[in-house]
Amino acid sequence: MLLSALASIGVNAQHQFTVNTKPGAPVQSTMYGIFFEDINFGADGGLYSEMVENRSFEFPDRLMGWNVFGNVAVNDIKPAFDRNPHYVTVSPSGHREKQSGLENHGFFGMGIKEGMKYDFSIYARLNLLQGKSTKFRVELVGEDDVPICQDTIVVTNNQWQKYTATLSSDKTMEKAFMRIFLMSGESVDLDHISLMPQDNWHGMRADLVKDLADLHPGIFRFPGGCIVEGTDLETRYQWKNTVGDPENRPLNENRWNYTFPHRLYPNYYQTLGLGFYEYFLLSEKIGAQPLPILSCGLACQYQNSDNDKNAHVALDKLQPYIDDALDLIEFANGPVTSKWGKLRADMGHPAPFNLKQIGIGNEQWGALYPERLEMFVKQIRAKYPNIKICGSAGPSASGKEFDYGWEQMRRLGVDLVDEHYYMSPEWFLKNAGRYDKYSRKGPKVFAGEYASHVKGQGDKPTVAMNNFEAALSEAAFMTGLERNADVVHQATYAPLFAHVEGWQWRPDLIWFNNLESVRSVNWYVQMLYGTNRGTNVLSLLEDGKPIEGADGLYASAVYDKEAKNYIIKIANTGDADKDINITFNGIKNLGPGKLITLHSNDLQATNTLSNKENVVPQTTNIEAKGNTLSVKIPAKTFAVYRF
Repeated sequence: MLLSALASIGVNAQHQFTVNTKPGAPVQSTMYGIFFEDINFGADGGLYSEMVENRSFEFPDRLMGWNVFGNVAVNDIKPAFDRNPHYVTVSPSGHREKQSGLENHGFFGMGIKEGMKYDFSIYARLNLLQGKSTKFRVELVGEDDVPICQDTIVVTNNQWQKYTATLSSDKTMEKAFMRIFLMSGESVDLDHISLMPQDNWHGMRADLVKDLADLHPGIFRFPGGCIVEGTDLETRYQWKNTVGDPENRPLNENRWNYTFPHRLYPNYYQTLGLGFYEYFLLSEKIGAQPLPILSCGLACQYQNSDNDKNAHVALDKLQPYIDDALDLIEFANGPVTSKWGKLRADMGHPAPFNLKQIGIGNEQWGALYPERLEMFVKQIRAKYPNIKICGSAGPSASGKEFDYGWEQMRRLGVDLVDEHYYMSPEWFLKNAGRYDKYSRKGPKVFAGEYASHVKGQGDKPTVAMNNFEAALSEAAFMTGLERNADVVHQATYAPLFAHVEGWQWRPDLIWFNNLESVRSVNWYVQMLYGTNRGTNVLSLLEDGKPIEGADGLYASAVYDKEAKNYIIKIANTGDADKDINITFNGIKNLGPGKLITLHSNDLQATNTLSNKENVVPQTTNIEAKGNTLSVKIPAKTFAVYRF
């Protein structure tokens, strides 16, 4: 009934829209994309498919994440890996009927699936003080403490060696765990204990990779976010620590482990097994341009005073940070004969990654930022003149610091300015015309972090989960991004991922547990824009004006040169159905087309793991008469028409 009503032919429509079918400003391929930050256990415990927590015993509490029994000790004598020097020695308990070993419950449990095979790997050696041989067992254990599958490994060498086993599960369980125990023989040293599902893609969870690919993103911004800056300079995200052999990538503290008093995760660290090489691979996989963000030499300004000289690098000591940026471009694009291009090739990707832009600084503000950014700009421009540089307008959408940021970005001549706004649905609706009057001469806009935040009920200013009200307001706002594609060159919703048991910030685009994921209503808005991006803006007016809020309607139009399609997006945020005539000037006959709608009668409706398709798009065939399309759009609906 709903779909037929949407396409019904009206005679006396209330609204008269006019589309000029002459293609206008280009819509960039990067227009709609994704932003990744390791928050909410988005990397370790999330996109990174490693199931073992603290696999190299490098957390400050060396045995955090492990339950040990019998005779187990942490050591660092002649380690396997110089940048991850700690390991455990498992020795006989001294009692014939007692075992020595350790257990790991992973990240909120280990999710295992029936019929899935799991690759277990470990570095082991006979303890240096011992001799002949030893044997240990590894097993996956169910929530009922009953082993599901197991294998035995024999160690006969006193030199570090990698051992592997394959464990096959005949059950599906969300809270399984792994157990290792000494069976017989001498003491054994164990390090870098890993367990990964065989369906992983380059170490990433297959289902989450598909969730990203199905968005058809044009840009992929990584690795953040505030983790780029770090709580202090020592814990900033350093890309060079994230490449090379995963076993020897040093641990880093996560910026978010102690940040939220109500959601503390002292076990939140970055193994960096998911690093810059993997991010570049993922960009290639999902068809998005990579956009790496690097430290500008300022630690997180929320957590540090600008007067604290330990929180920022002096200008005369900034060169290593600039070198990191220059070396990253070489890693991504350089020939295999170059130092960093050779490392890329050695890791398995001789061809360049075709990096086109780079961001310096996350959301810095004030005078400390532009004076550092200027040094980056000069050297990047000199060595890599074709690389676009993205600067920041700070953490706010307006105000003194925002205006100063834009002034400085214009002075420095950056290519893109990163704007962030986490605001109410009302703000998004009122700001659909935000970019109508932006200068067409200055840097282009990158809406690098945005999301509609719905306040909770009553007096508590809690933030709701991803609901339809938020998604609809974002859909309406994005018509303004699209209409102003000559100014706005890219936009990325944030944050991207959240573990249902490990979230710290919400809303988020994709939620998951250890077994499955759910695409939020907001995900479907992003997908509808990403898969209906078009190549050129079309003028869409009512009474000579853009449709940006009058009578609760918001609309934009694009043309897709490749598919030769006209695409209209309309959000009806009002409480009543709307009759609309849309006339396409310049053509005689639209003919048959498709209508995709996203609708809910309940503004609080969400998609959950238990009800994944509560609010999802519906598609139907429609047909116009001549060059005019007459439609009735129900209240609270986002509609995409494609002819």
